[in-house]
Amino acid sequence: MTGSSSSPAAEGTPHHDGLGPRTAAVLVFGSSAAVLVVEIVALRLLAPYLGLTLETSTMVIGIALTAIAVGSWMGGRIADQVDPRRLIGPSLGVSGAVVALTPAVLRSTAEWAPAILLLIASLTILVPGALLSAVTPIVTKLRLTSLAETGTVVGRLSGVGTVGAIVGTVLTGFVLVSRLPISGILIGLGTLLVAGAGLVEWRTRGWSGTPALTLVVVAGGLAVMVAPGGCDTETRYHCARVVADPDRDSGRTLVLDGLRHSYVDVDDPTFLEFEYVRAIASVVDAAFPEGEPLAAHHVGGGGLTLPRYLAATRPGTRSLVSEIDSGVVRIDRDHLGLRPGAGIDVRVEDGRLGLRRLDAGSRDLVVGDAFGGVSVPWHLTTVEAMTDVRRVLDEDGLYVANLIDHGGLAFARAEAATLSETFEHVALVGEPTDIGLDPTATVQGGNLVVIASDRPVDLRAMQEALDARQTGWKISTGDDLTSWIGDARPLTDDYAPVDQLLQPYSPQSSR
Repeated sequence: MTGSSSSPAAEGTPHHDGLGPRTAAVLVFGSSAAVLVVEIVALRLLAPYLGLTLETSTMVIGIALTAIAVGSWMGGRIADQVDPRRLIGPSLGVSGAVVALTPAVLRSTAEWAPAILLLIASLTILVPGALLSAVTPIVTKLRLTSLAETGTVVGRLSGVGTVGAIVGTVLTGFVLVSRLPISGILIGLGTLLVAGAGLVEWRTRGWSGTPALTLVVVAGGLAVMVAPGGCDTETRYHCARVVADPDRDSGRTLVLDGLRHSYVDVDDPTFLEFEYVRAIASVVDAAFPEGEPLAAHHVGGGGLTLPRYLAATRPGTRSLVSEIDSGVVRIDRDHLGLRPGAGIDVRVEDGRLGLRRLDAGSRDLVVGDAFGGVSVPWHLTTVEAMTDVRRVLDEDGLYVANLIDHGGLAFARAEAATLSETFEHVALVGEPTDIGLDPTATVQGGNLVVIASDRPVDLRAMQEALDARQTGWKISTGDDLTSWIGDARPLTDDYAPVDQLLQPYSPQSSR
């Protein structure tokens, strides 16, 4: 601060133009909280189209920080040149209008003009973020009366803004997302911002511009109702839909963030639609005596296709499922026919924490099929996580996991290397071109199934089971697998760049 006489208060104005310390604190607190609400909700809104990956999170955080930096700088600069009383209302009002329109604009862009989705997404974060971040220096300008109180005013408002950001983060992550649709959060926030703009305008300059902005918010709410990309349910982690199979009356597909995660036949759990599920079922059928009940643990639940299959084909099987999303569990119960007494116990918990709670040697089978967006959560891929899997398996136990990768398959190779560090026997199941058994063809990528155990598995029986289900998949092990892994580095808790190794695919593709 230079102490120039450009501030109305510094020129001898006895009052703060109707902006007392409490009002100033409320404005700074609310605008700072709103910036974080927009940032967190933007991640949820973009997940169906860009995936919930480290890159997406980094991009949104970077844009939000850019908005904060630009808004703070420009807000302070403009406040030195223009009467600050004229700036607060428009900053709140315009940002509120943009926030309210964001759900409809982003979903429509993703469906009709995906090439410019990143640009539009950036603007819907930058514009309100910058305008809201400008409120703090503007309010600070109005509150300063002399150099003697500069430190007190700036420090107090900076602290209030930080607390507001913390409250916005906690409120969104722990309360709003679990109770309200994403569109409802943004439209509600937009309404509050426009209402705040109207109140500020009334106290300082009248109601100029507020009615028009209110109409924009209303338009945003109406647009959401007709915009594409809606969800049946917005859970804590996903935009979820259940889609009926037009060719099979009892068939249902669970779609999470635009990706087909599970197919369930509610009347016939032995019907397996997805190729990778048929592959896992073939592996399990060949590895254990027919009809023998198993003690199984599933890391990741989704539509619970495999637990249902085991219950139907191996009566008496006990399947414990770690599924982090309680909303997905509700969908299983309400729409996908999960009934009590089926031998399936679903716990809402993180998969790795669920593993730690299991007794050593307590499981015959562990199935890994957890995904966050397009990738396996990194902490479920490491040597340390696989060591926990090995601990809970009995001496004849089997670990089977679904992997997805494309391009150079760098992540899949690293995960195979990780399992080779942990288990005595490892095999890879997939299309011959993807697992190195047909080097003359171009690698396509997609689903791969990895098998690990401390006892030899009957590869011939597994191949016969795969052929019986007409998967076309083959098994790679021994020197072939070692050659395929190459120089891939095992993943550890200290080094697991899963999102960087994995090459994603179009969100419109199925798992």
